[in-house]
Amino acid sequence: MADTATTQTQAGDDIHPLLETHRATLEEAAQALRERSYYSRYPESPSPRVYGENAPQDGQSAHESALNTDFSGLADQPSTGESVGSEVSPYGPRLGVRYPQLDVPAAIEAATAALPAWRDAGPETRAAVCVEIVDRINKRSHEMAHAVMHTSGQPFVMSFQAGGPHAQDRALEAIVAALEEQRRIPASVTWEKPAKGDPIRMQKDYRVVPRGLALVIGCNTFPTWNAYPGIFASLATGNPVIIKPHPRAVLPLAITTQIARETLAEAGFEPALVQLAPEDDGGTLAKDLALDPAVKIIDYTGGPGFGHWLETEAAARGALVYTEKAGLNTVLVDSTDDLKGMLGNLAFSFSLYSGQMCTAPQNIYVPATGVDTDQGHLSAEEFAGKLGEAITRFTADDERAVEILGATVNDDVRSRATDVPALANSLGGEVVLDSRAVTHPTYPDAVIRTPALVGVDVSNERAYTQECFGPVAFVVTTADTAESLRRFTETVREYGGMTAAVYSTDEMVLDDARDAAADAGVALSENLTGPIFVNQTAAFSDLHGTGANPAANAAYADSAFVANRFRVITSRRHV
Repeated sequence: MADTATTQTQAGDDIHPLLETHRATLEEAAQALRERSYYSRYPESPSPRVYGENAPQDGQSAHESALNTDFSGLADQPSTGESVGSEVSPYGPRLGVRYPQLDVPAAIEAATAALPAWRDAGPETRAAVCVEIVDRINKRSHEMAHAVMHTSGQPFVMSFQAGGPHAQDRALEAIVAALEEQRRIPASVTWEKPAKGDPIRMQKDYRVVPRGLALVIGCNTFPTWNAYPGIFASLATGNPVIIKPHPRAVLPLAITTQIARETLAEAGFEPALVQLAPEDDGGTLAKDLALDPAVKIIDYTGGPGFGHWLETEAAARGALVYTEKAGLNTVLVDSTDDLKGMLGNLAFSFSLYSGQMCTAPQNIYVPATGVDTDQGHLSAEEFAGKLGEAITRFTADDERAVEILGATVNDDVRSRATDVPALANSLGGEVVLDSRAVTHPTYPDAVIRTPALVGVDVSNERAYTQECFGPVAFVVTTADTAESLRRFTETVREYGGMTAAVYSTDEMVLDDARDAAADAGVALSENLTGPIFVNQTAAFSDLHGTGANPAANAAYADSAFVANRFRVITSRRHV
């Protein structure tokens, strides 16, 4: 048999002007994705030399002008006529921004009506329009940084980087991953089957069609970074998107929605392709939307309880559900030839954003037989003590520490961090390093805590087999490295994990750790002692999550994350 495909890819009839504008970017990013090489379109430095001399001040002014007002960028959305908004900065100030409450039935109707033209535009045009949206978001990165900082509690530079360029790179990655999968489907082929006499010929046309309305449920800690992959994977595959932000982190996604709607309208498409559904604390809008028959795709980042409900109840009625939840991120210590570098790297990893990251390490396994280092052999107790000393040194200067620690995001995190002795006592552990209160020089009402370490024995499973979100980590003493590897595999399999790390000078131990990580289904970092940390991942190279353990059922952004968001409809006829 022979299939003769045309060179035409899935596309609309006309070449959209934005496709010419962004064609080179799409090809460069696609090449980087295929090679898993370094690529970044959006500079991570907030320096005026990069973004313009007036960018920092303009961004701050734009943020301040939005406070204590009605958010005007969503005025054209279908609205109930009511407004919502109860955001309070983790640094203290009340934002006072009010958002129009979405009229959900009208919004679904508008999104449904907007779908055909967006579908028929074709993958290339959709990708180009999506890149234009992200480029325009990038131009407002300083404004976005303030919005992320004062909803998540991240320090400013981290808010700029993670909430801005890093999130934008992840958006571009999702766009290109979606485009690559759609490009695999030719627009048309002439199919020939050999037969006596003339071959049997058929013309077969293939049409990429979206699943339908997508729902993205945002989180409090990384409102843009965690939402953008789902938003742009769905949009690039032709699906309209309703964004349901966390009630305490609406502003970053409101700005995103405003930019997306403006860009879509200017590009000739209905702005109803992207809509924001804000609500006040205590509402049930996420659950209500998830169960709406019109919603075909759900992306969620947050706690495991609601994530599990989505994976069962929402999925049971036919929705595709992509979740990133939580797990037990693990560090295995066997030996090191750079004790100073290892301790410095771990101190930063535990301190960054006060451990309020889905990738932050929580459990560090240390063998009771001790740790061989370039500075001599250390007992398990001595190693734990030196790690505590490294964290203390790293966070000793309050003015510098606040730029790493950020502010605690909610009362649960604060309660654990402010009474570590009580926490340790309740779990049957011992305080290795207590948390210290840090005063922010600009925001005295912010609750900022340095990391704490609690020592437990490996037999005390109750202590370390539950997520302890925030600046509290556990030093778990095991019999030996073999037991560390075994417990690592077992706990991640059962409870999940987003990251893992190992330190060893023994190649056999490293091989065993790679096998353990593969068995557990979690990404592994080995002997990190420099400026790369276990809780950081690079777009276009590192997959965020694996989908292979309970912490997440998806990965940003592999083929599985994008390919099921569209289907292919075939039309065939005799030639």
